[in-house]
Amino acid sequence: MSEAKPIRTLFCIAVQQNFFDLPFSQIGPVWKAFGTMMKGISELPGVKILGMLDDDETMVGTSPTGFPWTAYIMADVPDRETVRQACNLFRTVPVGDTDERLWKYCRVEARMGRALEVPTNL
Repeated sequence: MSEAKPIRTLFCIAVQQNFFDLPFSQIGPVWKAFGTMMKGISELPGVKILGMLDDDETMVGTSPTGFPWTAYIMADVPDRETVRQACNLFRTVPVGDTDERLWKYCRVEARMGRALEVPTNL
């Protein structure tokens, strides 16, 4: 029996208007929470981060519903439950000493599929 292949997952992250409405002095706790979320994903059992991309140099402001997104995390994830746990970090990671969670400022969608490889025999 062959070993189960990981699920290639693209976490698409959008920054919400609530973040941009914050006074500059209050954005630090949100970015700290964002870092906690990224670290949390990378520390989930069996997760291998393949790359991250932040396109805020060419996409400035909020991410409207749908595309474009603001940031992406590409990872190999062992199963759908682990993908769910990664997305759940947006609900559970606190922002500073407030009663707020990261999902007030960001949203996430996970696209799951299989890894594609460039054909070498053509």
